[in-house]
Amino acid sequence: MAERLTKVKLKKLGIKNIKVSSRGINASGENIAENAKKVLKRLGASAVNRKSVKLRKVDVDTLYVTMTKAQKQALGKGKIIAFAELVGKDIIDPYGQDEMIYYETAQELEKGIQVLLEKILKYEVKI
Repeated sequence: MAERLTKVKLKKLGIKNIKVSSRGINASGENIAENAKKVLKRLGASAVNRKSVKLRKVDVDTLYVTMTKAQKQALGKGKIIAFAELVGKDIIDPYGQDEMIYYETAQELEKGIQVLLEKILKYEVKI
C-alpha cells in the first residue's frame, strides 16, 4: 500500500522525479491482499493485482523507507529511514486483518508519506 499511496501523493503534488517501488524483506511473490485492494481503491490508488517482490540488495544511492525499526536494522547500512522516525511509531503489517485495520494502516502510511515528502522537498534531499 505504501508504494501506491506515495505515487498518488506524488501525482497530486506534480512531482515526477521521484521513483517509488515496494520491496519486502520476506516477500515471496504473493498477490496483494483483497482488503488492501479495497482500501487502495477507496483512497483513489491503483488496486490492480501485483505480486510482492523480495528486496535482494541495498543500493547505497537509494533511499529506503521501512515500516519498522527492526526492518531498518535488518537492512544495515545505507540511506534508510523507518516510518517510526516520521510518525513516532512502527507501522505494523496488516496482512490477514480486516478491512478496517488496512484502512487504519493506510492512514498511518499517508501521515508518514506526507512527513517524508515535506522533508525531501524542504531540504532537497538527494535521492
